[in-house]
Amino acid sequence: MLTLVAPDVSFYESFIESHREWDGAHQDGAGLFAGDDIGSAEGFAAWVAKLLAAEHADEVNGIVPCTYRWMTEGSRYVGAIAFRHYLTPALLNSGGHLGYGVRPSDRGRGAATWALREMCSSLAAVAGPSRVLLTCDDGNEASARTIERNGGVLEDVRLDDEGRPFRRYWIELAGPAGE
Repeated sequence: MLTLVAPDVSFYESFIESHREWDGAHQDGAGLFAGDDIGSAEGFAAWVAKLLAAEHADEVNGIVPCTYRWMTEGSRYVGAIAFRHYLTPALLNSGGHLGYGVRPSDRGRGAATWALREMCSSLAAVAGPSRVLLTCDDGNEASARTIERNGGVLEDVRLDDEGRPFRRYWIELAGPAGE
C-alpha cells in the first residue's frame, strides 16, 4: 500500500536504487539539486535535513518554502511530490505549485495520480491555496493524464526558455468539509 511520508534517512538504500534508475535524468519533485551529496549516508542525511527544513525556510534566489513528501511502499522509495507554498513570477509562468516524479520501475500503476490526489486533499484540509498550478512538458502524456485525473484544467501551452512547449494546468481545491 502506498503512503506519503516526510523524507527520512531510513529510505537511503531504496532511494539510491531509485536514483540509479533515473540514470542522470532530473528527478521531478525530489528536491535534488546539483551539488547535493547523496552518495554517502552522511551526505544523504544532510540532504534529507535540508528537505525537511525547506518547509519553513525563507525564499532565497527564487527558491520558495516547499513541503516534500515521499511516496513509499513499506521500506521501498517509489517517488516524490513537492508543494511550493507560493508562486514567484517564474513559478507562475513555468514551475507551478506541485511537482512529482515516480521511479521508472514503478511507473504506470497510478502512484503519481494517487500522490497528487493525496497532496491536494491535504492542502484543502488545512485551508491552503484555493487552487494549485501544475506544469508538464507538452509531450508528457502520462503527466498530463495524472493532472487531468485530479481535476486539472488546461489553461494554456507556453514555450520554455529553450523553445519547448509545456502545459499549464490549474486544479481547484475543495475547502475544509467540502466547502
